[in-house]
Formats: sequence, C-alpha cells, structure tokens
Amino acid sequence: MSSSNRLPAPMGLLIDRDQALSFQFDGQSFSALGGDSIASALIANGRWLMSRSFKYHRPRGPLTLAGQDANTLVQLPSEPNVLADVTSVEAGMQVSAQNVSGSLDNDRDAYLGKFSKFMPVGFYYRSFYKPKGMWKVWEPIIRKKAGLGVLDLKFQPEYYDKQFLFVDLAVVGAGPAGLQAALTAANAGAKVLLVEEQSILGGSLTYARFDAEGVRADNLRQELIAAVEGHCNIQTLKRATCNAWFTDNYLPVIQGKRLYKVRAKQCLVASGSFDQPVIFRNNDLPGVMLTSAAQRLMKLYAVKPGKRAVVLTGNDDGYLAALDLHEQGVEVAALVDMRAQPADPQLLTLLQTCGITCHLSTTVFEALHEKGMRHVSGVDLRKITGQGQVASDSLTLGCDLLCMSGGYMPVYQLLCQAGGKLAYDDQLAEFTLSGLPEILRVSGSANGCHALDNVLADATNCALDIIAALGLNSDLGRAKVKPEAQVNFPWPIFAHPKGKDFVDFDEDLQVRDIINATKIGYRDVQLVKRFSTVGMGPSQGRHSALPTARLVAQSTQRNISETGVTTARPPFVAEKLAHVAGRGFDPYRQTPMHGRHLAAGAKMMPAGVWQRPAFYGNDTDREQCMQAEALNVHNKVGLIDVSTLGGLDVRGPDAAEFLNRIYTFAFLKQPVGRSRYALMTNEHGVVIDDGVCARFADNHFYVTATTSGVDRIYQQMLKWNAQWRLNVDVTNVTAALAAVNLAGPLSRKVLQKLCTDVDLSPEGFPYLGVRTGTVAGIPARLMRVGFVGELGFEIHVPARYGEYLWDVLMEAGEVEGIRPFGVETQRLLRLEKGHVIISQDTDGMTTPGEIDMTWAISRTKPFFVGKRSVEILEQQPQKRKLVGFTLEKGSRQPLEGHLVLDGSDISGNVSSCEYSETLGQIIGLAYAGANQGIPGSHLPIRVEGGEMVHATVVELPFFDPANQRQEL
Repeated sequence: MSSSNRLPAPMGLLIDRDQALSFQFDGQSFSALGGDSIASALIANGRWLMSRSFKYHRPRGPLTLAGQDANTLVQLPSEPNVLADVTSVEAGMQVSAQNVSGSLDNDRDAYLGKFSKFMPVGFYYRSFYKPKGMWKVWEPIIRKKAGLGVLDLKFQPEYYDKQFLFVDLAVVGAGPAGLQAALTAANAGAKVLLVEEQSILGGSLTYARFDAEGVRADNLRQELIAAVEGHCNIQTLKRATCNAWFTDNYLPVIQGKRLYKVRAKQCLVASGSFDQPVIFRNNDLPGVMLTSAAQRLMKLYAVKPGKRAVVLTGNDDGYLAALDLHEQGVEVAALVDMRAQPADPQLLTLLQTCGITCHLSTTVFEALHEKGMRHVSGVDLRKITGQGQVASDSLTLGCDLLCMSGGYMPVYQLLCQAGGKLAYDDQLAEFTLSGLPEILRVSGSANGCHALDNVLADATNCALDIIAALGLNSDLGRAKVKPEAQVNFPWPIFAHPKGKDFVDFDEDLQVRDIINATKIGYRDVQLVKRFSTVGMGPSQGRHSALPTARLVAQSTQRNISETGVTTARPPFVAEKLAHVAGRGFDPYRQTPMHGRHLAAGAKMMPAGVWQRPAFYGNDTDREQCMQAEALNVHNKVGLIDVSTLGGLDVRGPDAAEFLNRIYTFAFLKQPVGRSRYALMTNEHGVVIDDGVCARFADNHFYVTATTSGVDRIYQQMLKWNAQWRLNVDVTNVTAALAAVNLAGPLSRKVLQKLCTDVDLSPEGFPYLGVRTGTVAGIPARLMRVGFVGELGFEIHVPARYGEYLWDVLMEAGEVEGIRPFGVETQRLLRLEKGHVIISQDTDGMTTPGEIDMTWAISRTKPFFVGKRSVEILEQQPQKRKLVGFTLEKGSRQPLEGHLVLDGSDISGNVSSCEYSETLGQIIGLAYAGANQGIPGSHLPIRVEGGEMVHATVVELPFFDPANQRQEL
C-alpha cells in the first residue's frame, strides 16, 4: 500500500492503524487497516475501478462512499451484490468483481456503450417480440447477460433472529438533528431509541465541514455523543437500518443478523439528505465522486482521494470541501461554482488566499478520461449561458479527482411510506415534506434545514413537540430557526450532444433516455420509471429521482411539484429473506399442568402459542414412546392435557340461532346435555375450523375450537354478531379453564373413583353426552367425546385446579396402568380413526366435500356462513379428494407434503402419515385425484430421493369402523 495515500491523525475515525490486514480482490493481494471498508482499502492502494455498469459495462468506482449507490457492488464467496463502500475488510477476505465478461480491467462487453444509439430507451419492449417467434432466439442471450452476482448453492443457512422493542420515541438517524432531539426528549424523561446506519454516531458531523476553521463539527460531535452515550434513557443501535414505516409507528430495524420489531409512541425521522450529482458527459467515471464521498474518505478512513482535484458545486458546501482537500495535501486545481457567486463571499476570498482558482457561473461539461476509461484525467469547463446551456468556449484542466455536488435531496422514503407528500419549492429548488401523521415528525436537513444552527434548533423544537405529545414537561424554550442560504442549484443538468450524461448510474440511463420516454407518450413519472427502468436499480432513485423529476417536468411543460417522484415503498434497503424468516422470539403459553409434564419427562413442542407434550420419554425414542402410549390408550387408560383447545362460552336467548348461522350443522333443536360436531366454513365455502358444541342449558353453549384457530374464530364470531345484532354474548374462556381427556377402555373405572355425583354408566352418560358435576371435589364440565377412538371423557375445570386434577387422576388410575400421552400420540390415534386435523389435513382451498364432511352440513336450515358457496362448489366436478391409504410394514414411509402422482402429473400430496403398531402397517391421509379414490386402487407417492411407493387406497376409518370401542 502506498503510504502517501494515508493521511495522518486525526483523520481516520473508523480505522485502527495498529491492525494490519490483507485481503484479495480479483486474485490480487491488497493491504488494509482495521476498520477499512473494501472500497477505502482499494483506493488507499490506488485501485479505483471496482465494478462495471449493468447495461454498458462501463468502468465504475465509488460515488458516495456511504452505501447509497450501486457502483461498488462486488462478489464475496457466499454472497453477491455486496456494497464495497460499507462492507468492512476482514483478514483473508476473498473479493471479486461481478457483472464482468472476461476481466474487470478488460471487459469484453465494454463495446456495448458504443452501440448505445441502437439501444434507445425501451428498445427491448419494441424489438424482441418481432418478427413472431424471435423472443425464443433472444431469450437465452438475454438470460445469459442478465444478472449480477453468483449465488453459492452450497451456502449453509446462518442463525438470524428477531427482537421486540417498545419505546416512547424512536429517532431514525444519529446526525446532529437526531442526537439533539434524542437528548432533549430523554432529558424530559422519554425512553428513546436512536437508530444509526453507520458504525459511529454523528452523521454529517463525522465527515462534513461546517465552518471555515474546520473545528466546529468535531467539537459538537464529541459533546453530543458524550451526552447521548452516558444517558440512561437512550438506547443506541449502530449499523442499524430502519427499513420501513408502518401504521402506528411499527418500525422494522435491521442490525446485523437481527430484526428488531420496534413499536414507538412517537417517531422522529432525522435521516438527513442525499448529496446529489451533477449531470454532464462521463459523470460516471472512476474518480468522479460526490464531495461528501471525498470527505468521507479523508475523515473516516484517512485516505487521500487524489493528487489533483476539481470541485464542482452549486452551494457553499463545495467551498468547505475544497478547504478540506487543500488542508490534506490535495492540490485543488479549481473550484467550479455553477452560481454567479457564493452565498458567503468570505469563502471565495478564503479559497483565493489558499491559491485555489474559482470559476463562477461555470460547469463541467465533460469529464475526460485516460485510455480504457478507467479513471478521470481532466475536465472540460464551460460557462453557463442558460438553463442547461453552455458556451462553446472551453477550458481544459487536468485532474485525477472530480468532486461534485448539485445540492441535496431529503431522505424521504420512510416519510412518504407514512403518507407524507413531497412538494417542490421552485424558489429553493428542493422538495419539502408535509402531511405526516401526528405521531411522526421530521427534522434536520430532511426538513429543509441545512445550516448547522438551524438543524439543532429544528431538532430541539421537534423534540419539544414530541415531549408535549407524550405528556412530559421540559423547561426549554423554543429555538429560533433563521433564514439560510439556498443549497440546491436549480438546474445541474447539462446534456451533451454525444450523450453519456448519466441520470441513473445503476441502469446506464442518459438524459436523452428520460426525455425520449416522455416523447413516446409516458408523461407520468411512474410510467417513465417503468418504461425506462429509472430508479429501479439497487440505488432505488437516491440520485436519479430529483433529476428525473426535473427532466420529465421540463419535457412535459409542467412544474416539478406536478411531476413529483416515484412512489417510495418498503424496504428502504435490500434485506435478506433470512431477516424475515429468522427465529422469532414469540411469547408462548404454558398450561396449568406444564410442570407435571416436565417432571414426567415430556418432550415439549409448540402448538399455536402453547407448549404441549409431544410424547413422554427420550428424544431419540419418539417412535417407541409414541407407539407404547397409543397401545396403552387402546388397552388400558391414558391421560392427555387438552387445556390448549379453544373454549368459547356462547350465552343468551339467541345462542342457538347464532351457532346455527355460524356452523354448518343444525343447533336450534340440539338437546340440553348433548354435544354435536361443529364444522365451520368461511364465505368462500372453505373449511376453516372444527370442534364440539356442548349444550349445558337452553341459553348456554360451550364450543371448542382448534388450538391455533380459537383467536381467529372468536374474532369471526364477534364480527358476525356485530352484523346480525343477536341477543347473545360470546366469551373466550380458553385461559380460564384447564382440560384433560381421560381415554381408554378403563377410563370409566378410573373416573368413577373421583366423580360420584354423575351417573357415568353407558345409559346415564351416553356417547356425545355432556354433564356438569364434581371430580375430586372440583366443579367440572364433563363431555363424552371420541377423537382418539376409545371410550373417553373430557374434563374441563377452572384453570387453578388443573394441576390438582392431573395429580388425582394419575393417582386414581395407578392400579389400571394409567400413563400420560402426548400430542404426537393423539395424532396417531385420531389418524387410525380417520379424523382430520384442520390446517394439517386441510388447506386454504379445502371444501367439505373434499374431506367427506358433507354429513356435517344441514340441508334444511336456510343459512349458514358459506352455505351459498358450498352449494355452488358441490355442483362443480370434484377435482381432488382426501383418501386413506396403507403401506406394508417396512415400506418407505411417505412424509407430510410428499407428492401423489397421476401418471406424470401431480394430483395431490400426503397430509398425514404414521406407522401404527395397533394395525401393523403404515397408514396415512392424502389428497388424490377424484378418479384415484376408489378403495383397493393403488396410489403412486414419490418419497425421499425420488423413489416411488404404491400405497393402497382404503375405506376410512382404519380402526374400529363400527365405533364400538368409543361407545362402550
């Protein structure tokens, strides 16, 4: 590494000069320092060319040094499309260029730029489809050329997770505005979360210059950071991105491999603004960068960005950047100001004192380059004669660095996602934001304040508004925001007759491309985007939105407010699917008997929001434990905790009428003391839940629902009753009750020891009967049900007695050989009976006819939810059917989801499958074609490894078809 490229301290806020690293880029070794980004390390080694553009394969180098452009996309061994300007170097890292044909330095596809006039905007829409059939010729060529990086198909998934955060105030952006607002709110007692995209706090204070002396930014940064990091009410997340804004200040914040789900009472966006490029010929060359990028290189990484620089600006910030370059030993060949004069005349004098030539009312018309276009070598300067017009006389200056700033664009994405409206201020030549919800505010340069004093004042005032909204008090008075100089040059676009004046660096779109799109008829900026692809690249319009709006407005003879910019949708930056799929730390619930299950050696499993025993025994002995538990239920007696089943009390004079409308069966004449199967469909005739409806009194029904579906069903009941206005009350009592199922041929004998006030005989308590009484002195609801296919009693008691009930039943059944059984065993037992589990054996399209549930539909009542749809569906030819199948013991066992075939076509899938020791064979349920459900026929199922097994279709149920055992 050339030591002359490294600047002395205090430059280099992010680097560790004592930590030397080495890495490889395109097979060549480079040195770096700890804290370097890939891009800063390469530039420190004199390497500027890092990528090739997507369309024309033009050489590209860093533009922003802040991850805001696609010019530094590189390939890591396990990950494509990595931003080299914000990705830290690691020892031994292997980095390579992407989207390259041949080599990065000598890309064979670079010739494409010479044919740009034959590839006008949207040419692919109008060319590749004709003559008829030509798309088949073009498609493989386009597919070969398309795409950027290369996926590692051997990549092993990594651990990602989620976390919830609840705060009074979330501040997005830790620049001067964010720091000041966070401090002001925290001092008033607010709990504040500060989200910063970079690895250090300070935002523009870490790289920009705000005064001629160059000391204010650093002093203010240290003062604010010391106060923030020492404040007990402020939590900071660095290297974190707030990726969207959703209703009620729900903010997904990504930090590393964690997704924070933030809920904030108030939100303040202090995200700053994007430095904007100037549009001229070859403005995409390596060595052409934003002034803020050059300042970042120096102040964050201690890298000297060039030897001889030209600074092109439309505001006073360019003068301050020129001073930074000059002080760090970069020869500033010229400062080129597109304005007639700076807002602060003293800056002009100061630069002239430093020997820097200043050209006013002048612009760069073309960036010159060395052979191969691998770096900028000079500039062609022209006097500005009108909007976008220049004189014919030119001045050529040699340089190896061209810094540019045409102004600023507020980071508006989150704000517009919240419903904010952008309006263009013609006098200031910049966008302003309005129409935000009351719980969301904006401050700093995103709010149009650019002078540092105004940024701090605006942040203080916003914080005071937030403090008041939170009901807190502050003794601070409102700060005064003073008038300030304009920072945006009205028209920093200078189209060149030879083109290559890029508006969108990602998509290689030139000025004429945008104008031609409007001439073809696409006047709306949204249509211009879709026709030309402007703003659709990785940068998502960060630097193309403003010039595109200006060009479309001019071409269509409208003002820029009418044109606007394209819709900003989440996410703000690309996020990995791993963040969405990462482990969620969801709260879970435990039944009152949870401790007893653990003590008995239960292997726990999630069931909806609950923890339930899967089986009892060693993790590795699932099959053995499950079969033993099932045989014990068949031969003796078993006990299962069913407290997680949904419980809904439906009371009132209209209770029967209400259930008659909600469920498919008839409930108006259901006798008191009896239960009935309850199947529910939605308006589309799709099965969405089932359970048992027990009638304890004329006006009192107790309905069970599936564990995972009860909350949804409860909401459905409330929704329908709000429309029907029946005299009925629905209460979710799931958490209020604990329940067990005592099942097996000896279950009555066990229960009789504890329940003496209820006649438990077959005549006194028949199958599907319900009773109230006491069990071991506990008030209980008793129901005779048969989900597991054996004589059984469900016992529902107040939750506080759940553990006691479990203990007395286990003690009472000791002589009879009672043992607990888990959910996995229950599912095997119900499978033997052919009972479906909603959401396992059904999907979002399952109708009653497909699962042989038409017997559960009343044909005489005038209405139930979904009745009309069910009738229409029954008139249509049935395409699939849930069937039972068997396989001989020792066969390859299908798994849930394995495909059922009909010839070479997929006709269905396996929904449930287990081996049954009771039956001595593999049994299962599967969807198959309507013509494949004939008992005795063979069902082809493709299992692991592509092997085919041929199951036999059988009548359901598999076990005890006459239901003799459960009616004992």
